[in-house]
Amino acid sequence: MAPVTLPGRRWRRYGYVGPQDVRRAVVPGAVGRVIRCAADLDAYAMAEEGEPFTYVVGLDGLLRLAPRRSEHVACAGGADVLGAGEISFRRTPLGPRVHEVSNQSTGYCPDPDSWPAVAAALDGAGIGRPDGFTHALVFRRCERCGENSVVREGVFVCVFCDGDLPLVWNVHVTPRDP
Repeated sequence: MAPVTLPGRRWRRYGYVGPQDVRRAVVPGAVGRVIRCAADLDAYAMAEEGEPFTYVVGLDGLLRLAPRRSEHVACAGGADVLGAGEISFRRTPLGPRVHEVSNQSTGYCPDPDSWPAVAAALDGAGIGRPDGFTHALVFRRCERCGENSVVREGVFVCVFCDGDLPLVWNVHVTPRDP
């Protein structure tokens, strides 16, 4: 995937790599709630303070939220993203702040390097945030069996076939359709 360039920024674009039946179930025009400012967040998410949400950062650099059990590809309206994962918020005297945020999305398998796009979306909306993912996953595609894997404890070995996993992010390869 070609990187996306927004004014002054260049980020990797993540295409959907999950099950195709999930992608086919995406309703055209249905996307997650766009969060442009803290008031949008307050109106949508702060009633469920602490409850995690599914999020994506669209190619426009905007944060989108959906209920936690939603598919990331549905939250993105089937489109490519700059970041995806789970996120929760807390109220603070200075306004809403991210409590936890991850790149946990098996549909897009974003690299931890997606953090700057997530941070920019949060900053643009005026939402306080940590300096990085509070829980970062490392995804790799096994070149032997073709499955997507999560690297655990720094061990780059496929959980499906015990093959070695690449050290560099490679999940942009189109997966086999079941």
